[in-house]
This record gives sequence, C-alpha cells and structure tokens, in this order.
Amino acid sequence: MTKLKIVAATVGGLFAVAHIGLLGYVFRRPNTPQVPTINIPHGEYSSYSIKAGKDGYQIDFRANDPAILESEQTLDLLKNKKGLFGGGIEDRLEYRRDQFTMDGFRNLGGATNEQGKSAKEVECIVADAGARSQGAMAGSAIAAGVAVPALSGIPYVGWLAGGWALLLGNKAGSEAGSQIGSVFNDC
Repeated sequence: MTKLKIVAATVGGLFAVAHIGLLGYVFRRPNTPQVPTINIPHGEYSSYSIKAGKDGYQIDFRANDPAILESEQTLDLLKNKKGLFGGGIEDRLEYRRDQFTMDGFRNLGGATNEQGKSAKEVECIVADAGARSQGAMAGSAIAAGVAVPALSGIPYVGWLAGGWALLLGNKAGSEAGSQIGSVFNDC
C-alpha cells in the first residue's frame, strides 16, 4: 500500500509543478502584440506601402511600378504666307502621345494579354468557340433526328452505329459552325 501512495504522490506532485510552471509562464508573458512576418517580394521596379494599426494592417503592393511609361509631344506652328492676292495664316497644332514598355519599345496599338494575343485575336477565338458550340449542337440535333433512328434498327450493332452517327454529326456541325462564324466575325 505504501508503494501506491508513493506513486500517487509523485504523479500528483508532477501535476502540481506543471500547473504552477504553466501559470508562471502565462502571468510573466510580455504584453506586446505579435506582429506577423511578411515576406514581400521586391525588385527593381516594385513598390509597396504598409499601414498597421490596432485593428489590423493593410498592404499595397505593385510588382511593376511604373506600369506605363508615357511620352507627350506637342508642336505649334504659326506661319504667315504672303501670296499674290494677300496674306494668309497657317496655324498647325500637332500632338503625339506614346506609351512605352520598360524595355523602351513603343506600343504600336493593340493591347496584348499574357499570351501575346491582341484583343482582335482573343475576340476571334471567343467567337470561334461559340460558333463551334452552336454548330455542334445543330449537327447533333440533325443526326439524332435523321440518322440515329434509321441506324438503330440494325441488329446487334444498331446502338453502336447510332452513336457513331451522332458523333459524326457533332463533328461536322462543329466544323461548319467554325467556318460560318469566321465569315460573320471577320476572322
């Protein structure tokens, strides 16, 4: 019985010491707020600003600052012309505004997306996808109404021949829709 008392006293003592140590840690902990560590990528043209307060923080980050390089040029020309029947005034104002990339190349128009496609090319791709979809639905509907009922009557392989006819109508309709769509959308 004494061994059981010794084991119980040891376990109880360890439990008490652990709780006292935990309470000491909690009460002696510094009362400073914990600030998160944020690893912001930085480069030659990046910029960021951080605003922090009691309610939280806000980060504004720009990976390519300045994003657009611009140049403006103006030319005013006033010229007096004396002719046979009197004088005249030529007044000309020329204005040019260019945008440049970071490498110094002038933007010649036609914005490009991340794959290097112009807005017209993207518009043509979207129009082609829609035309293909509509053509595929029309081809499937025609095949389902005409070919599939006739082919499904074939013994043993009618279901397979009907499926092939449906797929063939889908593909033919998709190709026809693409050609018609390219004509109507100037692509």
